[in-house]
Amino acid sequence: MASVEYTVVDGVAHIELNRPEAANTLDMALGVALREAAERAAEDEGVRAVVLSGAGKRFCGGGDIASFADSQDTAGDLYELAVAGDAAVAALEALDKPVAVAVHGAVAGAGLGIMLAGDVVIAAEDTKFVVAYPKIGLNPDCGTSTLLPLAMGRQRALAFALRDQPLSADEAREQGLVAEVAADPLARARELAATWAAGPAGAYGQTRRLLRAGSLRSREESGRDEAETIRARASLPETQALFDAFLGR
Repeated sequence: MASVEYTVVDGVAHIELNRPEAANTLDMALGVALREAAERAAEDEGVRAVVLSGAGKRFCGGGDIASFADSQDTAGDLYELAVAGDAAVAALEALDKPVAVAVHGAVAGAGLGIMLAGDVVIAAEDTKFVVAYPKIGLNPDCGTSTLLPLAMGRQRALAFALRDQPLSADEAREQGLVAEVAADPLARARELAATWAAGPAGAYGQTRRLLRAGSLRSREESGRDEAETIRARASLPETQALFDAFLGR
């Protein structure tokens, strides 16, 4: 059984974490498969939007710590897993296509980084969010130390991480960790992605890229990139058609 399922329907790529028997915890195989799925979506010109979800009862229970029970080099193996997980998250972040994320059950540890690599996160009403790393004496990975404060603000992120107490779905929405709470988050994520795919997906994709990059660089760099991107997009037939329609010509 594949660690990650990848399908494309009507311009929407669905990437699904597929280790339900292990709460979709991150192991090397899942990390590699998730990176490859993100790269596959990036390279496919027919893909205009992406949905990310998890099979089974939980979105992602964090790193597969149980798999290290017989390790002869725990520190080295944990390092390799952190590198693989980070590469997967980085590949999702690098997409120039909008990503809707559906989460449910539990989002813990590395699952937070995977989730926050998407753009609009929809949570089931029963979802619990937890940092989890301190309980095993470790620190965040998979980009979480950057992505979490960007989503929640530094003070809320620190309080969440250092208290290491679960947040409910409603609390997560109030604190900026997720965008929406829904009875059927996957259906809602698919609805969003279908809307993006049917619209000016390239504009949505560049918007997500600029907004994600803008918070990590100077105001001047962001301004230059915005202007150059507008110039590049203005020459595209899709943009010209939308522009002419707006002007009524």
